Amino acid sequence: MRVFTVVCALFVLTIASAAQAPTQKPVGSLAQVMRGILFPNSNILFDVQSKDPDTFGKKEEGSGASASFSGIYTGWQVVENAAIALNESARLLMVPGRTCENGRPVPVNQKDWAPFVEDLRKASQAMLKAAQAKNRDLASETTNDVAGACENCHTKYRDAPPRCTP
Repeated sequence: MRVFTVVCALFVLTIASAAQAPTQKPVGSLAQVMRGILFPNSNILFDVQSKDPDTFGKKEEGSGASASFSGIYTGWQVVENAAIALNESARLLMVPGRTCENGRPVPVNQKDWAPFVEDLRKASQAMLKAAQAKNRDLASETTNDVAGACENCHTKYRDAPPRCTP
């Protein structure tokens, strides 16, 4: 009876842990991750150069979800959230099995891919610190690091044919 109880308990634990294990299979292509996360959030960071972050996220007029939920996050919190989104997305850029828009694999095994992604992570971390300090001058300067991280990768993998894989 005791063996049966132990076997049943192990079986339940195995099923429970399998159900909780996150899938590693990517859902979106690299282009979709870029367009959905990195592009809009990096542009929020770049706006710090020309707009006062205290004006970010003001309430929109009209109907629909974008108007209804506008104004919930405002000011420097918008900048902080964008920096966090870029930082967290660095991990998404390293997920094996993701493909480029053209169906080619994301070049995660290329010797420069991981350093380019690390540059993005470091730049977004610096932006987060500047936003937390509400230091517009530092944040504006730090956008150069964000732009540089983007440019490194874009020059080699987006702008040069064949796209995505050298």
